[in-house]
Amino acid sequence: MANHAHTVLDILVNNHPGVMAHVTGLFSRRAFNVEAILCLPVADSATSRIWLLVNEDGRLDQMLRQMRKLQDVYEVTASTEYLKVFADLTASMNTESNVLIAD
Repeated sequence: MANHAHTVLDILVNNHPGVMAHVTGLFSRRAFNVEAILCLPVADSATSRIWLLVNEDGRLDQMLRQMRKLQDVYEVTASTEYLKVFADLTASMNTESNVLIAD
């Protein structure tokens, strides 16, 4: 993570195949880089929460509006609340093992 200001997009989505492709495709079509992704199912397993680490950019508000229009997106917020999670994951990946295991 270079010297850019980052923000985390917290996205609640429908949990089924193809949703991640729709979300990331929106970024790809607009040449908006995603620095890191974390996605986990919510307790009910019908929904998932996606966290995208992105550079703060003048286009970010427009990206949020476009994302809210996607059929499987229920809610989108941008904040710096989860930056530490990405920093910790980056630090753990720079250790000897370089392997993350999900339960």
